[in-house]
Amino acid sequence: MQTIGERLEEARKRKGISIREAAEATKIRGDYLHKFENNQFDIKLPDIYIRGFLRIYSNYLKLPSEKIIADFLALGLGEGGRPASRGLNREIYGKMEITHSGSSAAKNAAATPAPSAAAAAMTPGAEPVAPSPQRQPFQPRMPLGGLDRALLSKNGLWLGLGAVALLALVIWGVVALVGGGSDRPAPSAAVVEEPVYIVALRPVQITAVRAKADDRNLAPTPLPASLAPDQRYPLPNLAMLVTVSAREAVQIEFKGGRYGANATGPGTLDLDFSAQR
Repeated sequence: MQTIGERLEEARKRKGISIREAAEATKIRGDYLHKFENNQFDIKLPDIYIRGFLRIYSNYLKLPSEKIIADFLALGLGEGGRPASRGLNREIYGKMEITHSGSSAAKNAAATPAPSAAAAAMTPGAEPVAPSPQRQPFQPRMPLGGLDRALLSKNGLWLGLGAVALLALVIWGVVALVGGGSDRPAPSAAVVEEPVYIVALRPVQITAVRAKADDRNLAPTPLPASLAPDQRYPLPNLAMLVTVSAREAVQIEFKGGRYGANATGPGTLDLDFSAQR
C-alpha cells in the first residue's frame, strides 16, 4: 500500500508539475510540499493547518482529499506532526483524607478543610457535600445610599456655580456678537464684472477665443459659433484674442459703448478692457 507521500509525489510527477509550480498554484511553501511527499509532517504547525494543506494539495493533484486526511489521522500524529500524547489531563479539585478510625476522623475533620463539591463529585462513592457559604468581602456602609450628605451639598454648590458661569459666558458671547456688529462698517456690495460682447452686424462666425496670458480657451460655448445679425456673444473681461470670419461684420460692446474693428476680412481681434473694470 502506498504511503501518503508516495501518492502525492506520483500524482504530481504524472501531471509533469514541479514542486515550485505546485507551491505557486496552491500558495503552500515548497519545503512543506517536499516534506509531505517524503512523509515528514513535522512542520511545527497545528494539525488543522497540516490537514488544510494536505486537503488543498490533494485537490490540486485530483486525489481524494478525504482519503488522504483519513490516512493522515490514522498515523496518530499530534500537533506539528509529532506522535500524539496518550496521557490524560488531570486537574486537582481538592484534597481529601479518608481514615478508618472514628477518633482520627474527628481530629482530621477539625484540622483538614472540607472537600469541595467538585472533589466529591470526582471521587467514586462519595456523597455530595453542600458548599460552605463564602464570606462576602467587607464593604463599608455610607449614609444616604452611599453618598455623604456634606459631600452632596458641596458638589451641588460647585455644580451650581459652574452652570451660572457657563450661562454668563454664553450671554456675553451673544451680546458681543450682536451688539458689537453695529460698530463695524457694512460690507460693500459684490462687484459684478461687466462682460465684453461680440455683436454681429451681419451673419458671422467666431472660430477661436484664446487668453493672451496662457492661450487657454475662453469661449463659453463650443466653437465655431455662428451669430445672426444683432446677436451678442458674451466673453469674460480679460486680455484675449478673438478670431472671426469677417472683422468688419462685428462690433465690440462694453458697458453700453460699441467699438468697431479697424480691419476687414477674416482675422483676429486683440481685445483688452480689463483696465476699465
